[in-house]
Amino acid sequence: MASSLFPIAFSFLFVAVAIAAPAASVSSDVGSATSTAAAPVETVPLASDNPNGILFLPDTDTIPQAIRGSLGATILGPQNIPIEKQNADLLAPPTTDAGNIQNAKWPFSLSHNRLQTGGWARQQNQDVMPIATSMAGVNMRLEAGAIRELHWHKTAEWAYMITGSAQITAVDADGRNFIGNVRQGDLWYFPPGIPHSIQATNDTSAGTEFLLVFDDGAFSEDSTFLLTDWLAHVPKEALAKNFQTSIAAFDHIPAQQLYIFPSAPPPDNQQAPKSPQGTIPNPFTFSLSQVKPTQLSGGTVKIVDSTTFTAATAISASEITVEPGAMRCWHPTQDEWTFFIGGQARVTLFGSSGNARTFDYEAGDVGFVPASFGHFVENTGNTTLHFLEIFNSGRVQDVSLSQWLALTPPDLVKAHLQVSDETISKLSKTKPIVVGPSN
Repeated sequence: MASSLFPIAFSFLFVAVAIAAPAASVSSDVGSATSTAAAPVETVPLASDNPNGILFLPDTDTIPQAIRGSLGATILGPQNIPIEKQNADLLAPPTTDAGNIQNAKWPFSLSHNRLQTGGWARQQNQDVMPIATSMAGVNMRLEAGAIRELHWHKTAEWAYMITGSAQITAVDADGRNFIGNVRQGDLWYFPPGIPHSIQATNDTSAGTEFLLVFDDGAFSEDSTFLLTDWLAHVPKEALAKNFQTSIAAFDHIPAQQLYIFPSAPPPDNQQAPKSPQGTIPNPFTFSLSQVKPTQLSGGTVKIVDSTTFTAATAISASEITVEPGAMRCWHPTQDEWTFFIGGQARVTLFGSSGNARTFDYEAGDVGFVPASFGHFVENTGNTTLHFLEIFNSGRVQDVSLSQWLALTPPDLVKAHLQVSDETISKLSKTKPIVVGPSN
């Protein structure tokens, strides 16, 4: 089964090196010089050539079993077959997996959903995925016209529009205001402490759905600072004094928070009230949908950080597509929170000290990779893999494994890996973000 689906029979390290190579031609700009140094003496056994491809997919017509090669045995007890098919590499892990890595997968479909009149919201945080210490996420839906009420957080908020369109508003500490519209594939960002709102437009009859990411793994959407919740817990005498009006002016304020509630859709040309302090100078929206992706040998990439989206100083991202059989392979320098939009993926995390674990992802899943964990993302399906890599930093930065080795003296690389001059000559001195299938 494994050989017919995905004939990848390499250890993680070899996959990362060999597949990361570009075309076979060698030039001074791409290839590394070779060496005639003597072969090193083996001090440990060589890595195994055992087949380690994924054994089945969610749509494979089979009863999954806990067997890989000569290891394991059939399951005699009850099985949750759909879940086992979604997690082939947990049920029958590759032999390169070892030691212990915390769970790094959370499907939003397992999150408790908060249902409101006009929409819903569900979240992922440390409570459900403890490894994700630095970031958390919320998946939210608003019907056309529905409002995510005026609120603020003590964390930064970064958002990606999954579908539909929305209008956002904000006011900063200097009294400057902002209003903007975002559509499918666009972004917004609010710094910590900035009061804001989100309202679905009626550009589509269904409204909108979006992803929110916060730079704190302990974040809880249920602990947001809401306008209606606040005013419901302030004596009306104090409200009247603050706003210089009568107590009767507040006869109809809600007795509890609204959170999400229906309303009339806003006009596309909605104007913010004119502020004597002016408008916020760096827009809180970014039209990522209008950015032309960089075409790579195995897919595409769009990178957005504070160099292009200047307001987003604490969170940055890459939007990646990977074609069938291709892979994204690298070594991060920052924590990475991942959201899978479409397709199927296989990810092996290497956490040093012989610890490695492989996870399988599909649309709607969240992944997390701690800083310094080596990993790859491989498309194991038959359609384009589409996902977001989100970082708790204003800049997107990484160290490519292939580039690292290509820019290291060849003798030193050969002493470590005992690879041939031909392999070394194919290492890329430029960063291969997404690479196509190996030859």
